[in-house]
Amino acid sequence: MSKRRLARENCLQSLYEIDIAHFDAESVIESFARHDASKDESGFAFYKELFSSTINHIEQIDEIISGVSKNWDIERMPAVDRSILRMAVCEMMILASAPVAVVIDEAIEMAKKYSTDNSGRFVNGVLDNIARHHKLLK
Repeated sequence: MSKRRLARENCLQSLYEIDIAHFDAESVIESFARHDASKDESGFAFYKELFSSTINHIEQIDEIISGVSKNWDIERMPAVDRSILRMAVCEMMILASAPVAVVIDEAIEMAKKYSTDNSGRFVNGVLDNIARHHKLLK
């Protein structure tokens, strides 16, 4: 598994903890700092940047997601899917540190791995709509 994929998976777990258990962001980061994943400095730095940026821009990110998910209230989405979408939108639109197609593909793979049978298609549809609406795909 690549360092960035591991960082994304750790970020997904952290966002899920914030969403479901309402942990504070600092304690989640501190917990991961004690985790084996933090031993790789570049991967851990990417994790912290992605996680912190997602949390710091969550209202803006939720508006973007809601803008293209007309038939889905963001609070009714499965929590894993919601966390994946938030993280991917942050990476595509705020960090812009990887090609949009790569971010979408990574999000789809995580949805297939960690969520429902239909989540891969759902995440793909939402992120593709966002990318097209904001002219992110070339």
